[in-house]
Amino acid sequence: MRFVGGCVRDLLAGRDIADVDVATPDPPEDVTGLLQNRGIKVVPTGLSHGTVTAVVRGRGIEVTTLRVDVSTDGRHAEVAFTSDWQADAARRDFTINAMSLRPSGELFDYFGGRRDLADGRVRFVGDAAGRIAEDRLRVLRYFRFLAHYGHGTPDRQAVAACAAARASLGCLAAERIRSEIFGLLGAPHPLPVLDLMASSGVLEHVLPEAGDLTVLGALTGIDDRDPVRRLAALTPTAGDVVAGRLRCSKAVRRRLSRLAPPALAPDPNWPVPDQRQALYDLGTDTFRDLVLLAWAADSSWKASRWRAMLDTAARWESPRFPLRGRDVLGAGIRPGPEVKAILRDIEAWWRREDFRPDRASCLERLAAMTGGMA
Repeated sequence: MRFVGGCVRDLLAGRDIADVDVATPDPPEDVTGLLQNRGIKVVPTGLSHGTVTAVVRGRGIEVTTLRVDVSTDGRHAEVAFTSDWQADAARRDFTINAMSLRPSGELFDYFGGRRDLADGRVRFVGDAAGRIAEDRLRVLRYFRFLAHYGHGTPDRQAVAACAAARASLGCLAAERIRSEIFGLLGAPHPLPVLDLMASSGVLEHVLPEAGDLTVLGALTGIDDRDPVRRLAALTPTAGDVVAGRLRCSKAVRRRLSRLAPPALAPDPNWPVPDQRQALYDLGTDTFRDLVLLAWAADSSWKASRWRAMLDTAARWESPRFPLRGRDVLGAGIRPGPEVKAILRDIEAWWRREDFRPDRASCLERLAAMTGGMA
């Protein structure tokens, strides 16, 4: 048994380990029996590809039998099990993902992944064009890994192979494209890689709505690596369209729709009361998104004023309008449109007063308007 893939890579890179994957020459039926005999829950997550998930202390650990590809169709592979560790490593995409590690600490690195990791080089295992032909998704995976682990001059063979395969990316599922794009946008500094994707012709095939990269470049210097907000900066006039095409969740679609034109454009010269009005209408999250996007697009870079707006959003808790329909009914108004009209008038007054009037003051206002007893 050895640890494989991302957990080995991130351990050597000194990064947090998100997922733990294990490989073994034992077939999945034997793995299942061994784990269950030790009281470990086993979930058959991918038996046809030799994978089961061991649930240990509430955490899933994928255990996969060593395998080799028998055939591929550009996205999926038919596999056969093997006991050859190097053959299993050879089917992995990049050298930095092809290392394995025994629990004792002994590292197995058949293709120079450790050196590539140290050098910031993302390199395919074997011939780049051939590996991409096996799985077209590797084009987007290459750029995602380059954004997170690469530095210096990108591997020429890899970039050329990705560019040559760009026209075939239409076969990829929207969900897969979305996952890779969001993963790339979550990198600390995705701009150089996106620029490389644009110059190689790849970006237009997976994200034709992408605009100028200037605003996104500015945003990466001031935001918290939020991929949805960065997508809005990358596709400023079509974020909601992109969300639909990439089959994003309803929450992401709503968020991008709120950030697309004609969304409110925050002004760093707004007085604080006006900022509170916008916060009340938009909510804290949308207000913060719009402020950060406007800040990134602001060539004057009035940083202190933009930060002050974010501070206002962080400190101010949006109040709840003190009155309800039953209060108007209690003042003697019959059910109907007039109830809503009165509430709107009082709420407008309450807002003009910067949300200061309390419930008692609002009831007094109601009594004055209706001439009744509130």
